[in-house]
Amino acid sequence: MRAGGCATLRLNQDTGKPQLSEEILVNVTPQETRVAVLYLGAVQELHVERASSLGLVSNIYLGRVARVLPGMQSAFIDIGLERAAFLHVGDIWMERSSAGADKPIERLLHEGQSLVVQVVKDPIGTKGARLTTQISLAGRYLVYLPQESHIGISQKIEGEEEREQLRQKLASLLPKDIEGGFIVRTMAETAGEADLAADVAYLRKLWQSIRERAALGGAPAPLYQDLTLALRVLRDFVNPETARILADSRETFQKMQEFALLYADGIGSRLQHYGAERPLFDLHAIDDEIERALARRVDLKSGGYLIIDQTEALTTIDVNTGGFVGARNFDDTIFKTNLEAAQAIARQLRLRNLGGIIIIDFIDMHSHEHRDLVLAELKKALARDPTRSSVSGFSPLGLVEMTRKRTRESLAHVLCEPCPTCQGRGQIKTAQTACYEILREIVREARQFSAREFRILAAQAVVDLFLDEQSQSLAQLSDFIGRPISLQVETSYTQEQYDIILL
Repeated sequence: MRAGGCATLRLNQDTGKPQLSEEILVNVTPQETRVAVLYLGAVQELHVERASSLGLVSNIYLGRVARVLPGMQSAFIDIGLERAAFLHVGDIWMERSSAGADKPIERLLHEGQSLVVQVVKDPIGTKGARLTTQISLAGRYLVYLPQESHIGISQKIEGEEEREQLRQKLASLLPKDIEGGFIVRTMAETAGEADLAADVAYLRKLWQSIRERAALGGAPAPLYQDLTLALRVLRDFVNPETARILADSRETFQKMQEFALLYADGIGSRLQHYGAERPLFDLHAIDDEIERALARRVDLKSGGYLIIDQTEALTTIDVNTGGFVGARNFDDTIFKTNLEAAQAIARQLRLRNLGGIIIIDFIDMHSHEHRDLVLAELKKALARDPTRSSVSGFSPLGLVEMTRKRTRESLAHVLCEPCPTCQGRGQIKTAQTACYEILREIVREARQFSAREFRILAAQAVVDLFLDEQSQSLAQLSDFIGRPISLQVETSYTQEQYDIILL
């Protein structure tokens, strides 16, 4: 979950107010929603949510215990999915003063029992979803913990005085008879008392509605589903620097307006519907940026470049001088390349959403002063990233070791899959990604050219997907442009290759 508003604000020199330098673009199609966050015109974050693979994390269910496994101190819970979900004894919430905290799972649960659970990890492969009975509900400024009683502060808010002020401000707003505790999110740094009070009221009302649905019984049953990506933009992404939010779907724009009116007061004025002929993502060449974000090599303006390799265990980033010869001597060339690389690396980590262990191999520097300045530049660039990171500094081998919290799948894992041709050493776009690119390309060409028919030449896997799962999407597009669309298998094409012939 992205906790917005943690960046250092740029102030307008004339007014002294925050400079509005961020834009958020929301591109919606029936198949997927894509969001791009831009800062000073440069893409900083990309988010993709597909209708066919919506995540379950944060969803709340009334589950039924299907089986208790004493040997594993866990249980399988039926929450209405294809596979039973998994609940470990350590994820069963108990009051701190409860004597049952050390009880084995067979004394806490029994088959057929109903209980309210929340998904903390999506199903992966053959494994079911991971559950907890400790419920948390995220708002714009606060996270509500109905079973707790304390007030916590986000770790991103580091000043002890500021943390205490926020704690006292929230405590003064809470009714004396309130049940539950709260965690203050980073966004609350700029929130007023009215904003926090509105968040408290919303979250309490939401929890009450969940309890009422749970009381009706009938397990397994869904009780709460997390917001869509478009609405999470308003809850999690918008901060004081955000100048506007552009959405190219009128239906989605209206839903965002309704949500902003009820819940995100003050944001509605920044919402705009984009209805121009030119595709929204073409305005800032976002599709080109996505292509670059999937490549191993990242070229720097100076002529140097980065090589980024993402593996299961960690991500490595290698910095090279390339053709940069602008400085007076070689040490200055290395230093300036590393400084530029530090800024580029921070942006690429955020853009590609790379998490876990990250090893950076800067070009060797003999000067300790240069090392310190490059490290400082890296930390400064990372300060804009809302995802928590930690930089350990240079190792004895001259490598910079750092970690970045995993919040969601990396961009490459969402859009690509292991390449069967190279047996997993590389990756190609999925047939689904190729289908969506083709659909968008046909819309572009239909607006520019008059043709009797559009013929798609693509690999067998892509054509098969259009004939099966994406047949409705293709039919809808054909109706939309008022022209027939035909398919032709091109056996020599890879899964990423395609052509659109105008007849």
